[in-house]
Amino acid sequence: MDIVALPGQQLGKVWLIGAGPGDVDLLTVKAWRVLQTADVVLYDALVSDDILNLIPHQAEKIAVGKRAGKHSAAQDEINQLLVTKAFTKQRVVRLKGGDPFIFGRGGEELQTLAESGVEFEVIPGITAASGAAAYGGIPLTHRDYAQGVTFVTGHGQPGGKGVDWQAHASSQNTLVIYMGIGNAEDISQALIQAGRNPQTPVAIISKATTKDQQRFVGQLDQLGALAKHPELQMPALIIIGEVVSLAQQLSWFNPQQTSLDNKSLAFDLSQHINVN
Repeated sequence: MDIVALPGQQLGKVWLIGAGPGDVDLLTVKAWRVLQTADVVLYDALVSDDILNLIPHQAEKIAVGKRAGKHSAAQDEINQLLVTKAFTKQRVVRLKGGDPFIFGRGGEELQTLAESGVEFEVIPGITAASGAAAYGGIPLTHRDYAQGVTFVTGHGQPGGKGVDWQAHASSQNTLVIYMGIGNAEDISQALIQAGRNPQTPVAIISKATTKDQQRFVGQLDQLGALAKHPELQMPALIIIGEVVSLAQQLSWFNPQQTSLDNKSLAFDLSQHINVN
């Protein structure tokens, strides 16, 4: 049932916020500032506990996260819930892991808000691809190895068109695959059949930018086996391309040492920024 504003009714506003790849210190200052004033926060399963702890205690918190096989709310329900909350709350935050416009269905949610006449604002976040690559020591582009980078999903919409792997067979392009762990063996075979070298370096970055981060490195014809590693935890991202060969040389992140000597920058911002 559609919700219609009454004459003179003042609707709330929705902020669509990217929470970044996991490390609380990678949350943008603007995202932190808006989060501090939220009346209600609808958050995904991929948002880290450290970031959830920044939500004001008086704010209503609603978990609407989706993971493969473990959906807590259908997308249509989330869309409608955002509209409902905008009619009953003044400051509504939709908090998503990574960036909401990179495989985050942010566009679908904003379409519903726009059709309902609800005001909204987008605060981008560091997408998982950038976070995982940077913390994994893998430059997504490099003059000697890759002149381009492509983000694709390894888990398409049921009944939709599959990925054209032939278009991603070039050795001059880095390929970042979201939601591809469950189909890693099929992806590997499809890329090899499309002409990609079976010995192309690949990496799977698990729990990127957090103290639990792990990096599994191999080659394209081993991707299926890497995805079945018993220590692999979700969420995880696949990176395919010659740039992965630099991972060991450029490795810098020690997952056992949290950033800024175990003191989160986000918690310190309250001393320097007026949130009113």
